[in-house]
Amino acid sequence: MFAAVRIFLYPLALIYGAVVWMRNRLYDSGFYSSIEFSVPVISVGNLSVGGTGKTPHIEYLIRLLQYQFRTATMSRGYKRRTQGFLLADAETNALRIGDEPMQYHMKFPGLTVSVAEERMTGIPKLLQQRPLTEVVLLDDAFQHRSVKPGVNILITDHAKPFYKDRILPAGTLRENRQAYKRADVVIVSKCPDNITTQEADEITRNINPQQHQQVFFTKMFYETPYDLFTGEKLTLTGKNIILVCCIAKPAPLIQYLEAQAKEVHVLSYPDHHYFLKKDIEEVQETHKNWDAGDKIIVTTEKDAARLYLHAEKLKEWGVTIAVLPILVSFLFNRGSAFDQLILNYTERTINENNMMYYGEEE
Repeated sequence: MFAAVRIFLYPLALIYGAVVWMRNRLYDSGFYSSIEFSVPVISVGNLSVGGTGKTPHIEYLIRLLQYQFRTATMSRGYKRRTQGFLLADAETNALRIGDEPMQYHMKFPGLTVSVAEERMTGIPKLLQQRPLTEVVLLDDAFQHRSVKPGVNILITDHAKPFYKDRILPAGTLRENRQAYKRADVVIVSKCPDNITTQEADEITRNINPQQHQQVFFTKMFYETPYDLFTGEKLTLTGKNIILVCCIAKPAPLIQYLEAQAKEVHVLSYPDHHYFLKKDIEEVQETHKNWDAGDKIIVTTEKDAARLYLHAEKLKEWGVTIAVLPILVSFLFNRGSAFDQLILNYTERTINENNMMYYGEEE
């Protein structure tokens, strides 16, 4: 059946692939221009349509950079109800800037969080309103060729690396596999704990990194959950869990929770879904009607950003909602090499800009 569907979709994939190929050729030939900014710009993206673990990698970069450099993020703001360039402020919510930018805004109070559909015009507006910004992280910008980042990071899922995938709609790739050559760094994400160096070497050979590219491997792990409203640390061990999530690939999360809990009841919604009143009522009814003790509601940080839109009602309800953070760590003792690559680029670019500026002043 799947083979038949793939055959049916193949002509559509050829048409889509040809359009994307032509667009890339126009950029490669210089017919369309890519702007390179003087401020350090680091792009994080993927070839596939989500589910690679991009957000935890952005957060890794935020933690790495924010205490040394004035850091800003810029996202498209997927499914937000606004348009154009916006900076997050005290009145911001997920409807205004999108769930992932809201997640950054909630977790990193000192971070400048911005959204803009067009990064090429968004970055100048960001620098105009936040002129002390020293480094910009572009979220999900691998296909935004109008901006040329100083470091271009491509993330691919260990379970479905780009070299085993097909272009839309026959597969999940946004563009041809060969587009990986634009990356400076390729990160194979969501690796199992028991991945061997032999398997990693084989994956690296299949990626076939170019001379300018480095390949890294990361795994996901879950940090201690915390209360959505108080921030208090919580435990899930031995609990009866109601998981409320709207993520592309919930299976690993469910598997993790099943290993912690007595039982897990899942309420799953489409990726980036904005919770409606009826959804909140469904969660309440599920909690009320489940004949089990020691119940707790668990959600992801991305979903928490959207649940917070119903904060008043949820606080009124008085039930604990645990938020489960996801972090990444680099495998094979390569974390320091990645850190140095990012820090060296950022510091070098800032120093070059300072030299140019003070040279002109003299």
